[in-house]
Amino acid sequence: MSGRRETVPFAFVTEADRFRSNVTPPPRERASVGQLAGRWLLGLTLVAGLVGSLVIGTPSLSTAPSGTETQQSRASDGR
Repeated sequence: MSGRRETVPFAFVTEADRFRSNVTPPPRERASVGQLAGRWLLGLTLVAGLVGSLVIGTPSLSTAPSGTETQQSRASDGR
């Protein structure tokens, strides 16, 4: 399979680099006061939710709660 090889001109690559260098991106728009306040409020809500779930969930993760021991001891007495 002896295919014919065509020459590829690489001049377009250097031209593309030259044209790309003089293109500047548009300046970023500054966030308005409402957008900044919304971001802060969202972040604060997420942090408060995580802290609240940790505070509420921590007692359920304890290995031996005191209320369960008294119920189990009364049940084992046969009363």
